[in-house]
Amino acid sequence: MTGHASLPGPLSGFAFAGDTLDRADALRDDAEALARLWPSARVMILDEEGRALAQADGTLLAFEGASLGGGPGASLFLGRRDDVAWFAAHARHHAVQAPAWLDLRRAAATWPSFESGVFAMARALLHWQSSTRFCSVCGGDITFRRAGYTAHCTQCGKDHYPRVDPAVIVAVSDGERLLLGRQASWPPRRYSVVAGFVEPGETLEQTVVREVQEETQVRVRSCRYLGAQPWPFPGALMLGFCADAEPDVPQVDGELEDARWFTFEEIDAALAREGSDDGEGLLLSPSISIARALIEHWHAGMRARSACPPAETGR
Repeated sequence: MTGHASLPGPLSGFAFAGDTLDRADALRDDAEALARLWPSARVMILDEEGRALAQADGTLLAFEGASLGGGPGASLFLGRRDDVAWFAAHARHHAVQAPAWLDLRRAAATWPSFESGVFAMARALLHWQSSTRFCSVCGGDITFRRAGYTAHCTQCGKDHYPRVDPAVIVAVSDGERLLLGRQASWPPRRYSVVAGFVEPGETLEQTVVREVQEETQVRVRSCRYLGAQPWPFPGALMLGFCADAEPDVPQVDGELEDARWFTFEEIDAALAREGSDDGEGLLLSPSISIARALIEHWHAGMRARSACPPAETGR
């Protein structure tokens, strides 16, 4: 019996993948409709570092369009929720007071899922705008159209669109243990599942096999897709998999500082220590990430398997 035979259902519990906006694509070309929506709209304001304007207590501070005056202008239309439109704007376009600025990771851990999801969308799109200053074809100047979703070259006419970089992230098991690695820059004792970007001409399954092999020298036999998380740091889409692999001894070549197999008991103890770290033992990925969801998914499947051992067969 393999380690994934009794895994539970779809992944859940991580940030940026819950309640979201109706992106209302048709409105992006309707400047008059957006102008009508502006006075009652909610406007999220971000600074040059991608932090959102927040109240002194760390909760979201989103202005009504009417209080900012004018119209949408250079603001980016994000979508609608019920009858309320949501926009994102750079702080340089609005002279507003800033009780606090909050980064996206902290917001993901403390804000309601809807608000942190809107923040993630705003951050990714505004980062794309900031990094798309000239046409990559001819070097011409860029102007933004369709409420901020299309970068149009004023010289050659080429249109450029927001970029999303797909990456796989995978919980690899040999049937009894979970493969985790760590980067040198991480806090001491923290380990996580293997991840890497998709290369041109690859399927997602091929990326899983290649990345695990490159980073740990462990050979994947099969894999299965479980779920996805937008990861706007700055513009990745994390595609979560579980994989069955050979029980090879992990070996790292520099991209990871270390990689090793962890038993169910070690993962179980790490989950039990959550929030009360004693300075010893394994530390896992933060709860906002799909990496953590994949670890918990494997743990739940192993627990379910141990609770329902295969029936003995008789003659």
